[in-house]
Amino acid sequence: MKKIPDTFTLVFFLLVGAAALTWVVPGGEYLRETQEVNGVPRTIVASDSYHPVAGQPQTWQILSAFFQGFVDKADIIIFILIVGGAFWMLNQSRAIVVGIAAFLRGTQRLGRYRLLRAVGVNNIILSLIVVLFSLFGAVFGMSEETIACMVIFVPLAISMGYDSITGVGICYMAAHVGFAGAMTNPFTIGIAQGLAGLPLFSGLEYRLVCWVALTLVFLIIILRYANCVKKSPQRSPVYKIDEYWRVRMNAGGEDAPTDYHTPRAAWITGVVLTGIMTVAAVHSPTTTITVGALRFSAPILPALAGLFGLTAFVALRKSVHFFILNLLGFTVLYLIVGVLGYGWYIMEIAALFMAMGLFACTANGVKAGAITRLFLEGVRDILNPALVVGLASGIIVLLQDGKVIDTILYGVSQTMTGVGETASVAVMYVFQTALNVVMPSGSAKAALTMPLLSSFSDLIHVSRQTTVLAFQFGDGFTNMITPVSGVLLGCLGMARIPYAVWLRWVFKYILLFVALGFVLLLPTLVWSFNGF
Repeated sequence: MKKIPDTFTLVFFLLVGAAALTWVVPGGEYLRETQEVNGVPRTIVASDSYHPVAGQPQTWQILSAFFQGFVDKADIIIFILIVGGAFWMLNQSRAIVVGIAAFLRGTQRLGRYRLLRAVGVNNIILSLIVVLFSLFGAVFGMSEETIACMVIFVPLAISMGYDSITGVGICYMAAHVGFAGAMTNPFTIGIAQGLAGLPLFSGLEYRLVCWVALTLVFLIIILRYANCVKKSPQRSPVYKIDEYWRVRMNAGGEDAPTDYHTPRAAWITGVVLTGIMTVAAVHSPTTTITVGALRFSAPILPALAGLFGLTAFVALRKSVHFFILNLLGFTVLYLIVGVLGYGWYIMEIAALFMAMGLFACTANGVKAGAITRLFLEGVRDILNPALVVGLASGIIVLLQDGKVIDTILYGVSQTMTGVGETASVAVMYVFQTALNVVMPSGSAKAALTMPLLSSFSDLIHVSRQTTVLAFQFGDGFTNMITPVSGVLLGCLGMARIPYAVWLRWVFKYILLFVALGFVLLLPTLVWSFNGF
């Protein structure tokens, strides 16, 4: 059997391929202009402004692309390192292992009920997780946040008898299936509709149908795969790789008893955290949550502060492990509120997880020097995935510096002239799907393509809403396969899955989703849906 190249080797070959492309494709550029989209200034391409420019063939820049990629994706790289360090600090308490064991005992008790046993308790659990994360992706565009979830769901999946691919699937992949079939995703639909001159989040009804169809197909895929792995664990392509997680979860001996205790430091930490949350609640007594076009205000921070104080007291009476698990749960809740209510992004989320790691250590009585060592151990453990993200980002840098992106866009727009509605939509969709492989940023791609393609759709009598839907599907599916996605590489790195192994497993499913996306586009050419 041929040895699979490691991720660094594969990405470097892609860098070489991108540089070679700059020698073949003529240079060209569109003029850029600033347009306000949903109240935010966006730099977009100007229609009919394409002009040839001198090409910039890339040679030694292959080596400097590593540096430039690090600069370009510095936020995601630092985020991965901080999250890795924070979870390493949390893991020293074995709280996640204790929590997973308690969770599995609870699911076994549910098996006493005949109906649940017939359906499969594990199937229900996996389905609920998938639907939740798919909804997060569809409603507010969850993406980068899934990186931090890998340390929770990968061990959970392995403890349930599955593998790390299942863990990545129910969280990361589910969120990006929802991202592709989104209903109110502000980073794709919101920007694309604004650039196309459409009412914000219009066409919601048919998008809901698309989300249900895509989520249902993915649910069938992941449940079928997970149950196959459970029956024959050795058939998993990551069975040997997952030994890392099995060893880590059994650290200290598989049958070593857990010392359930609550040190004084944990009680002090609980009081301090409750005080901090109370101060935040007094400072912000109401929070305005924005979900698509829906906005509502509620006393969310006061509710969270009160709920934390109550649950922390109950958890502390059991042991410090359950207090730390409670802290982890509220970290996720504050993350959701921060993203939807206060516009949090990478920096704020990283700070939140860093605080979680520090308070988990102090609750467990870990000294300052040991906390530092634990954080550095976690950073070292996750360093390789962070480096891969920087290297892969260099691919985009080479194509942009080589002046070939705009030439490719111009060439595609020319091929759609006079080929009919269905063929034109197919070309749009294939182009958006292919472009997403090298430019996985939805907002950047919308600014580059939507001003041109939305105007062109008028000429061929295709609804601008259909053009937005083609962009939405094209932006979503290949996020789960492109090697230049910092989020994908970050999730795979956290899960310890080599990119080549993931590619081999996921490729056929991506083809299925791409085909399904085209099928879902066709009805918009035949029937009149609300907003189309």
